Amino acid sequence: MTSGGRELAKWLALVLMTGDHVNKVLFAGALPWLTELARVCLPIFAVVLVYNLANASPGATARAFLRLVLAGLVVQPLHALAFGYWLPLNVLLTLALGIYICSTQSLWGALLAWSVLGFFVDFQWAGPAIMLAACCWFRRPGWVTAGYVLAAFAALCWWNGNAWALLALPILWALGRVDVPVPRFRWLFLAYYVGHLAVLGALA
Repeated sequence: MTSGGRELAKWLALVLMTGDHVNKVLFAGALPWLTELARVCLPIFAVVLVYNLANASPGATARAFLRLVLAGLVVQPLHALAFGYWLPLNVLLTLALGIYICSTQSLWGALLAWSVLGFFVDFQWAGPAIMLAACCWFRRPGWVTAGYVLAAFAALCWWNGNAWALLALPILWALGRVDVPVPRFRWLFLAYYVGHLAVLGALA
């Protein structure tokens, strides 16, 4: 995937995520199509994050993990205020768990983290599974790892109760080949996630 294409995919996911959150908080879910379109957001953010970290140094991976954990903990009270529940925890902690599972050298540690902590995060076990499957694909693309990806998407669709998340695959395939210069801002998406939930929490 090109750098510009990855950024475009993230911007699209950001817009759709905002629409979903506005629908849930301000319109009590009266616009279900906004929520259904947003089913692509988790796979897009997860796959792009894994791709960015696939060739990164262990230090860069550790810093990304720490940023997500810290931002996830900071935003959790705002998340609870906006949506009215504390569990499952917000998606930043889902992504942090996925990074840990993909980067740890301990198979048993990964299985333990996935099986126990997956219960507490948004998208539960399906979210980190998407990241692990994508990580396997980027390291060794082939029929076997493609099967992992499809199985992880099937689990996510089951969790969502519909197949809208599958749209993330053609979106990533199409935008991932767009070679345009798009600036990359390291903290922008985390800052936006915290900020927009603060606004929605206040309005709620």
